[in-house]
Amino acid sequence: MNVEVQGPKRMISLLSEDGSVIFSISESVVTGWIVILIVLAVCLILTKDLKKIPETKRQCAAEFIVKTVNNMIETNMGKDLMGYAPYIAAVFSYIIIGTLISMIGFRSVTADISVTGGLALMTFTLITYTKIRYNGLGKYLLSFVNPLNIISEVATPVAMALRLFGNVCGGMIITMILYGALGSLSTIVYNGLLGLNSDVYYFNIFQIGIPAVLSIYFDLFSGAIQSYVFIMLTMAYIKMGKE
Repeated sequence: MNVEVQGPKRMISLLSEDGSVIFSISESVVTGWIVILIVLAVCLILTKDLKKIPETKRQCAAEFIVKTVNNMIETNMGKDLMGYAPYIAAVFSYIIIGTLISMIGFRSVTADISVTGGLALMTFTLITYTKIRYNGLGKYLLSFVNPLNIISEVATPVAMALRLFGNVCGGMIITMILYGALGSLSTIVYNGLLGLNSDVYYFNIFQIGIPAVLSIYFDLFSGAIQSYVFIMLTMAYIKMGKE
């Protein structure tokens, strides 16, 4: 069984005269823009022709989403931090769609450390802004007198990035390994039934159905859980920054 795990592919490359790469756009960037367009399309569809009193299921769905996000922000962060609701909703939408997009053949954007690192840095910036806004720049700088606070500041974005990346990428690798193992199992069974001893390609019967069940967990369930965990950590850290 040969299983090869690779990073994001280069989708668009600008080459010099000698053939060396000057500039390239990775698969994660292309898929990321597809995710952004999906989120934009959903927002435009749900918010089209809004009425003061909802008349369509589309508007009811939009209001339900907004109320759910606002209630979550108010419960976990407090009313005075409701301004962060659009950011929380945008990040959650991007992460969950960017993770679940693997179910239709694309590579999950969150399986790229540069993507999860960027998301973590954005959250870290908001955390720092909140600390300075509510406690002042002087108190924020004085907190670094304690070396442990420096470690804590650095560890926050690193931990958030690695947690999301590790879980999504780990699930992808496990799925690939099991998929390859099921193919090898199919070959072993065929050889046993036919009395052969070769690596001849056969119809991989065991790759039917089982990978789909695994995908429900690693792509759908785990992806939704990791998206929720990321925004919960975001809300918790921002709230802590206020205190």
